Amino acid sequence: MFKHFLGNSPKWFKMTMIGFLIFNVFSFFALGKTITAWLFIGEFIFTLAMALKCYPLQSGGLLAIEALALGLTTPKNAYHEVDQNLEVVLLLVFMVAGIYFMKPLLMYIFSKVFTKIKSKLILSLLFVFLAAVLSAFLDALTVTAVLISVAVGFYGVYHKINSQASADYDDDGILDREELGGETLEQFRSFLRSLIMHGVVGTALGGVCTLVGEPQNLLIGERLGWDFVEFFLKMAPITIPVLAAGLLTTVVLETTGWFGFGAKLPKAAAEIIESYTIEEDKKRTDKEKYGLYVQGVSAILLILGLALHVAPVGFIGLALIIVQTAFMGIIDEHKLGHAFEEALPFTGLLVVFFIIVAMIHDQHLFKPIIDWALQQDPASQPGLFYIANGFLSAISDNVFVATVYVGEVESAFKNGVITREHFEKLAVAINTGTNLPSVATPNGQAAFLFLLTSSLAPLINLSYGKMVKMALPYTIVLGGLGYILVKIML
Repeated sequence: MFKHFLGNSPKWFKMTMIGFLIFNVFSFFALGKTITAWLFIGEFIFTLAMALKCYPLQSGGLLAIEALALGLTTPKNAYHEVDQNLEVVLLLVFMVAGIYFMKPLLMYIFSKVFTKIKSKLILSLLFVFLAAVLSAFLDALTVTAVLISVAVGFYGVYHKINSQASADYDDDGILDREELGGETLEQFRSFLRSLIMHGVVGTALGGVCTLVGEPQNLLIGERLGWDFVEFFLKMAPITIPVLAAGLLTTVVLETTGWFGFGAKLPKAAAEIIESYTIEEDKKRTDKEKYGLYVQGVSAILLILGLALHVAPVGFIGLALIIVQTAFMGIIDEHKLGHAFEEALPFTGLLVVFFIIVAMIHDQHLFKPIIDWALQQDPASQPGLFYIANGFLSAISDNVFVATVYVGEVESAFKNGVITREHFEKLAVAINTGTNLPSVATPNGQAAFLFLLTSSLAPLINLSYGKMVKMALPYTIVLGGLGYILVKIML
């Protein structure tokens, strides 16, 4: 049984998980619910950190089942957390699948971008800026799904060329597989890794700015009665300087090569891929060309649907699947099934995550921090709320943290403890606090967690530790500047 338990994961990891499951029972009866709940959080974060050793759905799922069995939360409360975040679940299931059918178009566009823009610095800035702009109007998970699809597709092109025995697309007399292996492959992985990390940080930079950028923004905006423009203007004194600082950080990281950034697309790889794409363009059939037109029209409809918010994002994703498959003639159930393979494991993991969030809620783990912050001098409260939200968002989930905090602050306002003006200041501090410092770990932002557990992460050797290391300079700059601006502006 031990041999098959958690499959091919290392023996030490299996022993650690068994140790967690046994010790939690002892802790529950000997140390009490609160300490045990904090232990569960630490253990769950550990399972996320070991995502490349064992997908967290199994290891983290066993912890979630144990938390339910010990009564630290209830299935009803866990379901309520899922219900509250149903739009995120639908988004994952349908939008990621919708993007799957758009891969040929994305690959066509980005293969041209990758080979035409020679400067890695300009490419990196483009990734950060476009991800930020798109996330401000769409959703960080949708943008991350596009980034992952592009990177997986681009890696697939590299691997396809590298695996062909007699390929020589650049006609230099040396087989491509000899030029693309070893150090060239590692540099290519490093190149993709840095670009994708710039992109997901960009989703955080843009997501904090607008009412629809992140799920918690919408919740905060509803509690305060702010519309799209008002929300943007309230956040702008903090978010716009932080966006500029984020772009400046990208320039510094790419110029210096610090923290695992700076790797350029290997020259040999660039030439071979460019020749390969020209060859593929020549071989493209009429059916494939027609498919690109359908995907292009679908992309325009997607942008319009998301920008105008005609329906929940998940519904727009489902419409995207229907339109593309109907007009491209993909009507076999088996072929449709492949589109859902990427997102469903993560959707399962997200539901497990909500069980842990329900436990945090039921055990009131954050309440002492909130109560203490509200007892401090009103002038220092925005800064304290920013720090508390940032720290808790980095170890748990920024949507949950923002929900809890804004709920408590709203109660204080309704009870006459704080004024409307102070309520607004604290709301800005909560929004920026949950969005900016939470880039420190994959736990804080669903987009980061999605990337870590995607099929791309093992291809480019992106581990939990590597993500934390690469995000560190952004965490320091965004989190630090955000705190300074909160202190000055609020």
